[in-house]
Amino acid sequence: MSYLEQLRPHDTFNQSLQANVHPTDWVNPTPSGRYHLVVIGAGTAGLVTAAGAVGLGAKVALIERGLMGGDCLNVGCVPSKALIAAARQVAAMRNAENFGVRSVAPEVDFAEVMQRLRRLRASISPHDSAQRFRQLGVDVYFGQGTFTSSNTVTVDGSGSRRDPTIGSGSLRDPTNGGGSLRDPTKVRGANHNQPLVRGANHDIQTLHFKKAVIATGARAAELPIPGLASCGYLTNESLFSLTELPRRLIVIGGGPIGCEMAQSFARLGAQVTLIEQSAHVLAREEEDAARIVQHALQRDGVQIVLQSTVVRVEQQGTDKVVVVSHAGQETQLRGDQILVSIGRTPNLDGLGLETVGVVADPRQGVQVDDRLRTSNPNIYAAGDVCSQYKFTHAADFLARIVIQNTLFLGRAKASRLIIPRCTYTSPEIAHVGLYPAEAVAKGWQLQTFTQPLSGVDRAILDGEDEGFVRVYCRRGSDRILGATIVAAHAGDLIGEVVLAMKHRIGLSKIASVIHPYPTQAEAIRKLGDQYNRTKLTPLVKTLFDTWLKWTR
Repeated sequence: MSYLEQLRPHDTFNQSLQANVHPTDWVNPTPSGRYHLVVIGAGTAGLVTAAGAVGLGAKVALIERGLMGGDCLNVGCVPSKALIAAARQVAAMRNAENFGVRSVAPEVDFAEVMQRLRRLRASISPHDSAQRFRQLGVDVYFGQGTFTSSNTVTVDGSGSRRDPTIGSGSLRDPTNGGGSLRDPTKVRGANHNQPLVRGANHDIQTLHFKKAVIATGARAAELPIPGLASCGYLTNESLFSLTELPRRLIVIGGGPIGCEMAQSFARLGAQVTLIEQSAHVLAREEEDAARIVQHALQRDGVQIVLQSTVVRVEQQGTDKVVVVSHAGQETQLRGDQILVSIGRTPNLDGLGLETVGVVADPRQGVQVDDRLRTSNPNIYAAGDVCSQYKFTHAADFLARIVIQNTLFLGRAKASRLIIPRCTYTSPEIAHVGLYPAEAVAKGWQLQTFTQPLSGVDRAILDGEDEGFVRVYCRRGSDRILGATIVAAHAGDLIGEVVLAMKHRIGLSKIASVIHPYPTQAEAIRKLGDQYNRTKLTPLVKTLFDTWLKWTR
């Protein structure tokens, strides 16, 4: 099976993507001498590590058994945001009458939406391509990388990753409405023990290294739900291969991916049901922030089933039936497709970690210290395979730490990073730093400042006044310890707060920064004004009043 068969449908855009991120005619280089750095995994962490190290003059090898660019380019950030953008256009057209604009109701051509997704993904892929990294001076190897000693790794060019269009246990072809893809008895789950995909190189090569970096990422977790695997389901690895809109989509998991895709597919015309165990979606977020997003999903037509657990999945004719339990009662939910969006599992298989004494947990990933060094001093790790922060931007900056610490005997620490995150629903929800409960656990008293968007002129004019900007400061100080933003462009707004936290710029200084009027970013400046008003204590006000009377 070629890699082209993994990228469904086999159109010109997916062929272009494959030609960049796993060329079928690629010939692995012949290793000569010892590498300063061998990087296993060509997702964000691996690519940043390899490019940064070779740019500093190091001799670098990069090993990838699947598609360069990792989840972000192929089955994550890039395709999901293309889909979200299309869904937002549909929503804008449907809501145009709120602005006095009368238009015909939009007609969604889902096949065209997905073709645009594939076209844009292919257009971005040259940046992560094998050819580009070879031109940078990196030796790119396709195949399974396996440690054989503390300074050697073999590359088996005879095979690679499983077919991502199958998903974690899915037995259906997503491009034809869920029809049978292959003999179910021959399909294995998400543990990467499927038959390896044949590549262009069939020999095993040995690479010698001074230091190595594990950057193999993570994949969608496999859930032990009775009947799920046999009925077939989608994950982020197979969702973007769809060419037909499911009439009824059941989403298991109300985290970021589940909420983003539930809202998008509902806007595109599917009947969507979202199942979540907690009392509200986005359980990690503050309740009032999460409920704003939850209500937005419901307005877009998403049926949300809360405080419920999936008991089993059954196939009844053409229907996939998800049986959920709530308060001791079972309910059947019927759909045409099931999307599982619960948790991630680190990619550890085939690495030979036990051979080199690298300690790893099958759920938490490779264990690293604050400098991202594993239990083997010659081997480091970065990205989703070792971090609780499974974001592309986190992988990027963890890779920068690895470069410093492997090539320069640096002492950079991952704990010093201030990592924001954003869920790209409408409205978006972004967070950085501590939550109030975490501060209380540390014994800190907080002072909270909240600016509702209903008090920000630009948000009102844009029709985007649902949400708020909130920061948490240590009581008696204007230093920001954390922030939550719920807004149409929360992901863009959070950057100013991260900058302030990183360089210890307090709210009082933010208040002195002129923001253009009218902008939604004014909400952040208004928080600074709120803090400054707290300094106007009764004593200060009395002295000020006395001064005014004396100067009359």
